[in-house]
Amino acid sequence: MPPETRVLYNSECPICDAEICHYARYTEKRDLPVRYDALNSDARESWGIDPDTAARRLHVLHDGQLYDGIPAFRILWAQMPRYRMLAWLTGLPLLRPLATVTYDHVLAPWLYRRHLKRMARA
Repeated sequence: MPPETRVLYNSECPICDAEICHYARYTEKRDLPVRYDALNSDARESWGIDPDTAARRLHVLHDGQLYDGIPAFRILWAQMPRYRMLAWLTGLPLLRPLATVTYDHVLAPWLYRRHLKRMARA
């Protein structure tokens, strides 16, 4: 059996939660070795990542190595047959930098700002 992949995600973000819940249903249905930890659960402490850092981007632990951002998504996608092509595409020399810049400078900061606003209202 391949090594377990662990995913740390922001379950309080509606977008993140919907996406990760989709992946969780997919991996569970196929009995794939992927575990999902919400950053607001006790499981986050075992990651050694503070809540603010965890809320800023997706984190994946695979084969003893911690990944974040697009590399984390690529590791997660590579574990799921339906998404392996996406992992491969986002690893191509021309697409990897574009995907990384888009996630690092547009998507992740936007989701994080929305997270901070939700937390301020709560």
